[in-house]
Amino acid sequence: MTSPLLSVRGLSVGFAGVAGRAVDELDLDLEAGGTLAVVGESGCGKSVTALSIMGLTPPPPRCTIAGSVRLDGRELVGLPPRELRRLRGRTMAMVFQEPMTSLNPVLTVGEQIVETLRQHERLSVRAARARAVELLELVRIPDAHARLGEYPHRFSGGMRQRVLIAIAVAAGPKLLIADEPTTALDVTIQAQILELLRELQSRLGTALLLITHDLGVVARMAQRVAVMYLGRKVEEAAAAEIFVAPRHPYTQGLIAASPHGRVPGGRRRLPEIPGQVPALDALPAGCSFAPRCPSALPRCSDQRPALTFLPAGHTAECFLAGSSSRRSSQP
Repeated sequence: MTSPLLSVRGLSVGFAGVAGRAVDELDLDLEAGGTLAVVGESGCGKSVTALSIMGLTPPPPRCTIAGSVRLDGRELVGLPPRELRRLRGRTMAMVFQEPMTSLNPVLTVGEQIVETLRQHERLSVRAARARAVELLELVRIPDAHARLGEYPHRFSGGMRQRVLIAIAVAAGPKLLIADEPTTALDVTIQAQILELLRELQSRLGTALLLITHDLGVVARMAQRVAVMYLGRKVEEAAAAEIFVAPRHPYTQGLIAASPHGRVPGGRRRLPEIPGQVPALDALPAGCSFAPRCPSALPRCSDQRPALTFLPAGHTAECFLAGSSSRRSSQP
């Protein structure tokens, strides 16, 4: 078996002044050219995971990171900032949720693409500008040559996201992390951006780590899905498997509460997951989901369940994960 392109083992992330861990003993694998979606409610640790992989969390002592993150065989945890900067853009890149906070408003989009290209490629300014035009055409921005000299505020939200994608893939990274790339866009533009990401991934052979809370995006894009709750991975499986037979009550709740999930009994109102996500300084002693879980056992309140390994690489952190009585959900 070949080693995965991205291998995360025991990743734990904590912030100064905050009790508990934002990410707690996380394991993830992503094969070269594959797509892994990381899903969960806001505050579950998805974005912190992405930032930790990219080396974009605050430096110690404001943020402490333990565990291992290996990309293409190279350990990233503890790597000096200078080395991380060399890898960002060339080996790994990230598309952020809100392009207006990611693009520099006082530089033209052309200047920003050229800057990325010249940092990682030995190109003249003229060659970099020519390549920048090609990249804008690649992400389907009309009249690319003319728009190269325009500032971000002259672009629509969907077009700004395309510019971010162009910058991210400029140097041909092996890993692309997309953090909620369609959240701020309307439905039609969302579909276009997702189709663009899928096309670019196929054309460039880039592995995609997709951070999202939208299960419709997961069903459309991902090969595998990791579900996070309060910093922990509570379930992972192939995308098709997790929609048909989710084994963790939290995953079942997410699918049932999604318009893409099956609504029990044909009710119009989507069921909600009861309760609220607890604060990191008030975590339960046992299973972190136990206070909200409709299937909780007495031992769930004071014992953390071990990871249950199921067929076809399906895992779930639940005492009942291996029970044949677990209910299923249909997308």
